[in-house]
Amino acid sequence: MVRFLIFAAVVSVALTIYTLIECARADNRSVRSLSKPAWFAVIILLPLIGAGLWFILGRPVAAQAATATKSMAPDDDEDFLRQLEVWRRQQQREAEAAAREQELKDGEQKPKPETKRPAKPEATEPTADPERKNKSEGTENGAADTETP
Repeated sequence: MVRFLIFAAVVSVALTIYTLIECARADNRSVRSLSKPAWFAVIILLPLIGAGLWFILGRPVAAQAATATKSMAPDDDEDFLRQLEVWRRQQQREAEAAAREQELKDGEQKPKPETKRPAKPEATEPTADPERKNKSEGTENGAADTETP
């Protein structure tokens, strides 16, 4: 019988400590029925009954279940996939805009081709310098021009 009382006391202390820690970690707005200080008093003054009341009446509803249902693989989350598609389209639009902007800059930097005017034909007047005439027409005997100083 003594062993049973010792076991019940250890379980009661462990449950009370666990309940106090859980009550302390709970958000003030999500605690039901009473305020957090009132729950601390109930848990300490009524060790087993207070812990039972906390789990039934005061504990926040499905705090862990809500987070467990929301965690899923990214490819199963429709909102994530939709956001990913929006992000991809935005990146594509930005790349296209940058390419267009680059084309405009390249177009402004290239010089416009100048229209070439036809060259004026040189006058074919006879030159007064006979040596020049000989150089341009060649020599009479076909030998190479050699200058003598």
